[in-house]
Amino acid sequence: MKQPQTHFWPGRNLVWFSCGAASAAAAHLAVKKYGMNCKVVYCDTSLHEHPDNLRFLVEVEEWIGIKIERIVSKEYPAMDIYEVFTKERRMKNQKSGGAVCTDRLKRQVRIAYQWAGDNHIFGYTSDEQNRIKRFEDANPSLDTEWILADAGVDKSECYRIIKEAGIELPMMYKLGYSNNNCIGCVKGGKGYWNKIRRDFPETFERQSRLERYLGASVLNGCYLDELDPSAGRYNEEPDIECGAMCVMPAKTE
Repeated sequence: MKQPQTHFWPGRNLVWFSCGAASAAAAHLAVKKYGMNCKVVYCDTSLHEHPDNLRFLVEVEEWIGIKIERIVSKEYPAMDIYEVFTKERRMKNQKSGGAVCTDRLKRQVRIAYQWAGDNHIFGYTSDEQNRIKRFEDANPSLDTEWILADAGVDKSECYRIIKEAGIELPMMYKLGYSNNNCIGCVKGGKGYWNKIRRDFPETFERQSRLERYLGASVLNGCYLDELDPSAGRYNEEPDIECGAMCVMPAKTE
């Protein structure tokens, strides 16, 4: 991939918004701290997210008083995860385990947008210290500010902050999902995909057909069309990361 152009600039305060509760809370704290001297940026994957996310984005904009900048991939301007899977002929990186869609539609888009010296603000909370350390170890040249973790804000506190602002949480949380990723995340386990089968059967069927077309499965050991409907427990699965830590550094590619 072509390296981003270096700008001789003191750097911007960039909040990476994802339509999740934590990134919204991070944006709120960043605007309180930096005022208009920060940008809130969304790598726009709304095509495959729940449509309620756009309602949430607009209400967050009104709350923080800053327009959220929506950026897209030049290679995949439609930001279509299925286009990525089909063109790349895979869904995950075999070395890193990260999702190819996150790499192409989020990580590479962020790298193309960023300047040297930017201060990157991600929505990692105080209960995600391991993820913070992993990110810093993997990205030593990136200037980061963990505005939620530094303030002692955990995930449950993010939900409270959003609710106290009078904003309804995105629908995926109300449906019992712990993250607000695209519907049908390829990093989900058996319990997650059985929940998708119940809540979004059309997405489940589309992913099943794609697996057979690519000859690869999102699960270890079976295709989705072979998945036992009673297999797995979603509430026992780890959080599905879609963002800073889903895809590790480019050297794994």
